[in-house]
Amino acid sequence: MTKLNLPAITVDGGLSRFFQEAWTYPILSVEEEYSLADKYRLHDDVEAAHKLVTSHLRLVAKIAMKYKGYGLPMADLVSEGSIGLMKAVKKFEPERGFRLSTYAMWWIKASITEHILKSWSLVKLGTVASQKKLFFSLRGIKSKLSIMDNGELSENQAKQISDATNVAVHDVQNMNRRLSSRDHSLNATVSDEEGSNEFIDTLVDSGPTPEMVLSRSQMSDERGALLGDALADLPERDREIIKERYLSDEPKTLEELGNIYGVSRERIRQLEARAFSKIKDAILAAAGDGAADLLPQT
Repeated sequence: MTKLNLPAITVDGGLSRFFQEAWTYPILSVEEEYSLADKYRLHDDVEAAHKLVTSHLRLVAKIAMKYKGYGLPMADLVSEGSIGLMKAVKKFEPERGFRLSTYAMWWIKASITEHILKSWSLVKLGTVASQKKLFFSLRGIKSKLSIMDNGELSENQAKQISDATNVAVHDVQNMNRRLSSRDHSLNATVSDEEGSNEFIDTLVDSGPTPEMVLSRSQMSDERGALLGDALADLPERDREIIKERYLSDEPKTLEELGNIYGVSRERIRQLEARAFSKIKDAILAAAGDGAADLLPQT
């Protein structure tokens, strides 16, 4: 994507100017958004792309603010979110029926959360989806359960959180320790004895190679596209039910959705099952049985 000139983000006073300027850009209508997206895709119109990006900078700011409690400079979070937004603009296809804000939200969140995970510690926090979700939801869960957000968790507290998140108790305790204090320098010595090794000498890199990371990233993009296509083909109500049940940070219950749509809990269950079956058929038809593992887990 051609480099776009965005409002400058600097630590010394520039961040407040960014927030002020982000809200000066007008919100685009559906027609304006569609026209600009077409101009950028078909004619590589940088000015059109710039308008799409700047009109959604307030979305970047709002999402970045939600992650301010992780000890990283807001300027960094905004910058990473802006990168995610530009990636979304590059891949945006308005004919699928989604607004750019809906599509870009996931790219912005992904860019910011990946930055936080990489910056939090030089030692990996874990790559399992449930561990990442726990990392970003643990504080909120502790607040809901009236658990003080400091110190070690008791066995009972860890069990409460484990039950609420479906994550093993020891994983909950480990994650809580990681969130309670940032890691010390890897160049610090293991002990005070003269000639003691540094902590970095005790670590073994068991992670994937750069080639594996790239391959997985490409596969993830392909699978995400398949899932997006399958969702786009669903009726609006079915699509929203799947999103609220499987793709939301706080999934709604069948009863909650029944109240929203004015139907019974059982009817929502039937609509969900029908929509899930359609998604499964569409994905398997497009990519074969090997794509089954990208389906939302029922």
